[in-house]
Amino acid sequence: FDTEFKLRSIDLQQVQNQIRHKTDGLSSSTLVLRRGQAFTVTISYDGRPFDPLKENLIFRIVLGPLSVEVPVSRLGHSSLTQWSAVLERNIPDPTGPHALWVSLSSPASASVGVYTLQMRVETRLTVRSHLLGQFTLLCNPWCPADSVFLQSEDLRTEFVRSDIGLLFKGSLGNIVSRPWSFDQYEKGILDISMKLLQLSPQHQADLGKDLQNRSNPVYISRVISAMVNSNDDKGVLMGNWSNDYSGGVSPSQWSGSADILRKWAETQFSPVKYGQCWVFAAVMCTVMRALGIPTRVVTNFNSAHDTNRNIVIEEYYSEMGEKLPIGRDSIWNFHMWVESWMKRPDLGRGYDGWQVLDPTPQEKSAEMFRCGPAAVKAIYHQKVDAQYDVPFVYAAVNANVRTVIVRDGKVLTTSTDKNRVGAMICTKHPGSLRMQDITSEYKTEMGKRQKKTKYSPQLFVFFCTFFFQVQNEYVVINTQQVATVTFTNPFSIAVSGELTVACSGLQEKVQTRYMKCFFSERSPN
Repeated sequence: FDTEFKLRSIDLQQVQNQIRHKTDGLSSSTLVLRRGQAFTVTISYDGRPFDPLKENLIFRIVLGPLSVEVPVSRLGHSSLTQWSAVLERNIPDPTGPHALWVSLSSPASASVGVYTLQMRVETRLTVRSHLLGQFTLLCNPWCPADSVFLQSEDLRTEFVRSDIGLLFKGSLGNIVSRPWSFDQYEKGILDISMKLLQLSPQHQADLGKDLQNRSNPVYISRVISAMVNSNDDKGVLMGNWSNDYSGGVSPSQWSGSADILRKWAETQFSPVKYGQCWVFAAVMCTVMRALGIPTRVVTNFNSAHDTNRNIVIEEYYSEMGEKLPIGRDSIWNFHMWVESWMKRPDLGRGYDGWQVLDPTPQEKSAEMFRCGPAAVKAIYHQKVDAQYDVPFVYAAVNANVRTVIVRDGKVLTTSTDKNRVGAMICTKHPGSLRMQDITSEYKTEMGKRQKKTKYSPQLFVFFCTFFFQVQNEYVVINTQQVATVTFTNPFSIAVSGELTVACSGLQEKVQTRYMKCFFSERSPN
């Protein structure tokens, strides 16, 4: 009779644990768990019955270069703040192998990633280590201590577990819905989503720092926002707005995320051709839901792309109504992004909840093509100095549109429309195939008529053109005349500065005039 404790096998109880963790259906090569929740493993062993006074069982949890050792406690409870291991049952079997049931718990702030589980058995005479397997750890919107906690079960079902959705396209007067299959349960999709994190520039630059930061969904979402497009990295999708889709697939032909993500993985992580805003947003929604972060796709009709951060979109037209190629600002019939649900302790109180993330490559944020997370509540309250990229998203739903009519390089007339941009913002209604209007979450009912007077260092003007008209008048040569000149301040706030008026064809002493001046908000002076 051998009295020494000898490990025979370990059962990670994949089916039972994944049902309890609501990860059943997710396809992965490993056990899939959610952080902040206990899971049970069964240890079968030979030898004499386990005696915690004579043997020590120590689990080692490994994530890349990071690791933590967790001794098995005979007494105690699961912890939400640190890794813990509690002996649940010890059943000796005189006719066969004995069995131990151990409950392991991860903290609610554990990093998302693929972990290795090891166990060390220490007796008075020997020390043996065993490799038990791997598990994938996700965020847990069912855990109140997790920063992605969402209280409503119906909303958790819609924004995490549901794998079908509706995307709203078209124009404000002709909204078209199209179904999309998010496919997070399809074979290999979760593993590909984890690979997306692994291939990020942040992971490649500093593996340990990246893995530590993955405890924070704000960080994770910012990484995913950049990795869904291929502009800076080995990202998933290449954008194409040229109407020439040779060598790839037209964005309108995609109907689900699995084909795109699998193609990316099967081609050694080469960019998939091609995507536009709804494809970028839908693929990001898939990855975020797979990682356990509640996410929905949102459409903004009449969406502004403000390139110079002045919250004004300038459009130039000829007298005949032909749009002129002046400036980089634009307004799209519609644009899609995603919102993800998470706490924002970095912003202080009041900004938890939905956060805008836009993977479509438009403008760089901290040297990479990405956008967000921008708190929807920060957009609503015009807190344009809040991280990340709030001014850009604020302009997308609130910018004023200035129409300028020009002839021969001269301005004939200007007009401003405060209601065109962000005319409606919508998403799929939870639990149904209807559209939900969420415009009121982004701005007040009078939002378009409110004065945008909040100052932020991020709101500055790269250049300024004051439009003016000179009233036609008859003049008499060599006689003092009065020229009436009307200047229009193009901004929605009062500005002051220096004005120099220079003219040719006048007497030398009056060719140049210099003065300090004040222009009130958006009115002739």
